[in-house]
Amino acid sequence: MKSIYEKADGTYTRQGDYELPNLKIPPEKEIEIGIWGQRYRQYLKRYHKIWYYNLLTSGTLNEHLAEVDQQAERMFQLLVSALSKQENVTERLKVNRPMEWVQKTNSIRNRAVEIVNNEWIYI
Repeated sequence: MKSIYEKADGTYTRQGDYELPNLKIPPEKEIEIGIWGQRYRQYLKRYHKIWYYNLLTSGTLNEHLAEVDQQAERMFQLLVSALSKQENVTERLKVNRPMEWVQKTNSIRNRAVEIVNNEWIYI
């Protein structure tokens, strides 16, 4: 009697006392994944293993990571821009008081990173 896997043209390989299915993962497109996508991959791999392996075995992991990366980067850039305008961090400040500009810019970027991490990466 054939198994469901064999009826779907699946084959097995004998290894010792076991017959293991011959599984092939569909090839994924090579997509460049930025820092946000890499952080998200680490998070999925550590805390959402089933979802991570479902995406991996279906061949859609890189595409999903690239999409999250793009969305997170867009949100980061918008936050930095909005916070800079709100706090009046301009080129004039950069020229007149560079140390204050660096402090404020770093503060804005750190807050934006925290927001993006909470909204897109560590969900």
